[in-house]
Amino acid sequence: MKKLFVMLAAVALSACAAQAPVPVKGGFAKGADVGWLPQMEATGYKFYNRQGQEQDAIAILKDHGIDTIRLRTWVNPSDDRASGHNSRDETVAMAVRAQQAGMRIMIDFHYSDSWADPQQQKKPAAWEGHPFPQLLDDVYGYTHDVMSALKRAGVTPEWVQVGNETATGMIYPEGHTDNWPQLAQLINKGYDAIKAVSPTSKVILHVDRGNDNMRFRTWFDNAQRHGAKYDVIGLSYYPYWLDGSPDYTASIDDLGRNLNDMVARYGKEVMVVEVGGEDDKVQNTHDMLVAVQRKVKAVPDHKGLGVIYWEPQGARSWSKYKLSAWGEDGKPSKALEAFLVE
Repeated sequence: MKKLFVMLAAVALSACAAQAPVPVKGGFAKGADVGWLPQMEATGYKFYNRQGQEQDAIAILKDHGIDTIRLRTWVNPSDDRASGHNSRDETVAMAVRAQQAGMRIMIDFHYSDSWADPQQQKKPAAWEGHPFPQLLDDVYGYTHDVMSALKRAGVTPEWVQVGNETATGMIYPEGHTDNWPQLAQLINKGYDAIKAVSPTSKVILHVDRGNDNMRFRTWFDNAQRHGAKYDVIGLSYYPYWLDGSPDYTASIDDLGRNLNDMVARYGKEVMVVEVGGEDDKVQNTHDMLVAVQRKVKAVPDHKGLGVIYWEPQGARSWSKYKLSAWGEDGKPSKALEAFLVE
């Protein structure tokens, strides 16, 4: 009986996904990474709209101009509230839900069991001890599996990241930037698996500190030299974490120059795939978001694709994270209204 129930549930999910509105692709993307959302809901966190009425978080985001949802996926994550979840099945379920709400979808492969960023790029535990040729198969097989699960659920991501903030590479130590020939091979296995399942999805390579032109030139010169395949250059921009002044006005022009240089130098599209500002400096964060969108929109030939806020709904009262765009009252702060500005 249990097996029959699971089968019926799967059929229902497929039917629901098939009937979901398919978002119109194209146009400037205004996005939110909401990987914490299922955990927040599971622990009883309540979201409220500007009128103080309890409402679905994705609906609230949409009401603030958000049209894109970014979702991370981890290989074999724990069930830790803040640093776990985001498995294949959870990511697919969230992607279906977001698409049903009319959202465009971005998938972010971390190639780890938890956070991957410039401080940590730990390979999945199940891949430990594998020789490099097997690691290449691991990347291809895992990527293909997740993409195929999305396809079965009726979701075609508009964008897919191979790695997250890979300034020093991914899947250490084999994929460290100390060994670019191997890193490029790992990247290309991810790229090939994505395109095999979803040829229309644009593949993003993502580096942090989007205002640092030399950082980006060095990284993407190496990517080009070693034949790494991709479609879009993704940037993070968090003034709070930058050396020197945390005020965005000190680095926003550098971000704009770097965006333009990336397009001119490599002929690729660009996108700010992570941005965030301090939740207790609402006006400053609002103004920063407006300025970032204007810089991306100003990229020539419409090659600036969009801006995505990282965990805007991840209220500090739940996450302890100070760069959300949500208040202690469970409502979005006015900073998020920056996405309503044209």
